[in-house]
This record gives sequence, C-alpha cells and structure tokens, in this order.
Amino acid sequence: MRTITGLLAATALTSASAAFATDLEVTHWWTSGGEAAAVAEFAKAFSEGTDHTWIDGAIAGSGGTARPIIVSRILGGDPMGATQLNHGRQAEELIEAGLMMDLTEIAEAEGWKDVVNPPSLLDACTLDGKIYCAPINIHSWQWMWLSHKAFADAGVDVPQNWDEFVAAAPALQEAGKIPLAVGGQAWQSNGAFGVMSVAIAGVDAWTDVFVNKNEETVMGPEYTKVFEAAALARELSKDSKVQDWNQATNLVITGQAGAQIMGDWAQGEFAVAEQVAGEDYTCLPGLGVNAVIDTGGDAFYFPVNEDPEITAAQKELASILMSKEAQVAFNLKKGSLPVRGDVDLSAANDCMKKGLQILVDGGTIPSGDMALSRDILDELEDLLTEFWSDHSYAPEDAQKAYAEIISRAE
Repeated sequence: MRTITGLLAATALTSASAAFATDLEVTHWWTSGGEAAAVAEFAKAFSEGTDHTWIDGAIAGSGGTARPIIVSRILGGDPMGATQLNHGRQAEELIEAGLMMDLTEIAEAEGWKDVVNPPSLLDACTLDGKIYCAPINIHSWQWMWLSHKAFADAGVDVPQNWDEFVAAAPALQEAGKIPLAVGGQAWQSNGAFGVMSVAIAGVDAWTDVFVNKNEETVMGPEYTKVFEAAALARELSKDSKVQDWNQATNLVITGQAGAQIMGDWAQGEFAVAEQVAGEDYTCLPGLGVNAVIDTGGDAFYFPVNEDPEITAAQKELASILMSKEAQVAFNLKKGSLPVRGDVDLSAANDCMKKGLQILVDGGTIPSGDMALSRDILDELEDLLTEFWSDHSYAPEDAQKAYAEIISRAE
C-alpha cells in the first residue's frame, strides 16, 4: 500500500507536466488481436488519466523484428517516448551507455519493491542499484494449448500430459489434423524446445544448463530425451505451414490442429475468439509434467529525452503502467499475470488461475532471457531453427552443438 508520503512524492514527480499536453510515442510489437486489445488498455489509461496522448508505435512481426529497430532508433538519436522490451538483459548496453531513464525515484516513491512479485522481475530492471524499467507482466512459455474440437473429431480424449499427446498424435493425423502447430518464426521453435527441456529434462537439469552453464548436463541422458522429443515434435508439426504464432494458435482455435506449445499470451487469442478455458480448450502448464512457470515477461523502458515535457510525460506513464487498475485491465486481456501481488484477479479464467496458483506455490523458474546473454540466446536460436527446419539433422548432432554453445556462455 502506498504511504501518504509516497503519494505526495509521486505527485511531486509528475505535477510539473500537468500544464502541458504531450504526444508520447510508445513502441511495442503487440499486433495480434489479443495483444492489440491488451495494449489498448494501457493507452486508454494513459490518455484518460493524463493530459497527454499515447501515440501507438506498433511494429509488426515479433520481438526479433522489433528489437533491432527499437535499439537502432535509440542509438541513432531518434528515441521514442517509451518502448516495450522483455525482462532480462536486452537493454543492458543501452543503460550502460546512459541512454535509458533512471526510474529509481518513482519506484521508491511508489513502493514498487513492496508490491512486485516475484522480486526477480524488478531485479531484472535494476543495474548498479538503480531501476531502469517498469515491469508490467509475468509471461511464461511453459504452456501447451489443446483443442477440444480436434481431439473430439479424432475420437480420442484430450491429453493431460506430453506422453498422452504423443500417443494421441496418430489418431489426429488419421482425422486429417495437424498434431502440433508451430509457426515458421525461429523464436517459436526455440521456445517450444525450452518448454520441452523444462518438462522432460526437469527443472534441476534445465537450471544446471541455463543458470550454471553446465555443458556436461546438456550431454547427459536428461537432455538426450529432450532432443529426441524435439525431433518427434519436428515431425508432428511439419504440416503447420503458417508463419506467425497467432496463426498457429488459430489452427488450434479452429480445431485444425491438436495442440500448440506457446506462452500464456496465447490466451488473448482464445479470448478474442470467445472460447472458454476448460470447455473449448485445455491448458497444460509444463506440458502436464512439471507444473512450473518461468517468470519472464515484458517491461517498459524510457529512453533519455532532452525535452522536459516529454520527460515529465514519461514519468507519468511509468506510474500508470504500475497502477493496480492498469495492471488488472491489461493482464486480463493479455493472458499474462500482473507483476503486482496486491491486485484483485477474481475475473481471471481457469488457465490464469492455474498460473496464479503455481506462482503462489512458488513453482517458478527464471526466464532464459534473464540467465543468458543475447548473443548466446541468438546462437541457440539459430541452431534450433536449423534443427527444426532440417529433418535430416540428427538429434545427437544438435545436442553436441548445443553443448558447445553453452560451454561459451558467461
């Protein structure tokens, strides 16, 4: 709860902007139906709660497309007012170069450390004791989404774990269904591999690889099973023939595909399609094997700007993004969990409630984005893209290449 002193301090930080109406450009890569509905809640809260105007700078594609554009603009002296990035080390070099606004004063005035849960999300915004971003949600990759229609058409029960899904795959194929929907973008196959790693190798093995950077574990029997499962998933997804992640989600929504391994942002697409969790689709955290979530997600950074009016508007937006009202409105539509641990989520659907319970139970792991540098993550993504697209690429060869990359991680 904010103290009176904190409220007065926060008011002092933003009152200087009250006399000015400022257009603030906000860049992000939320362009699917569910994502657009969610980000519109932030835009509404900012435009209605201040004298300023949110200028939407959506960048079509994905984070892999948007991040280089965002970074290039900041480095090139054409900064936006605010920008989405993921939790982790993506902005580290920009912060070190003095190009990102220090939000410590706002964070302390509003007691962010008291409400952000888990604390690692705010830690990911912190460098040398100063806070440089506003974490806005908890997104987890650790989900599998299954179409009730697809399995009903195939005459089999909806699987409750990865092994049951593999067993049901032949029936799906016989019914003309795609067993596993995976889009053609590299980050999708890479993310699916990460989920299989946690579920099949186990949390301890995954932690030893990503946190401890132990290449010997990659070459161990736990990860051998992961690469064998990935080779099978590669075969089961070969007929997806779509590019974007939300197109793959739509294959599940329409019953053309049995399942998709995708982060909880997929919930936004099910919501837009007016599908009901537990009735039209099933969600399995950790592939129904290890019920954990990784605490990654999105954060907003505010590039340094020499215009004091824009700076004041940036501070107001940072405060609004972390408010209870905006946190609830955004995350209910995004399918993610709020970073505030003190908000009312009684309107959450069954899948979101599963995630909340896992969070309460402490079943969390760090996001890979927080554990490895961007260069190493890019190398792993390139490797897994090649593996996923080249069906002659043997899993044991990919395993060796993966271990070699991990051996160079810092």
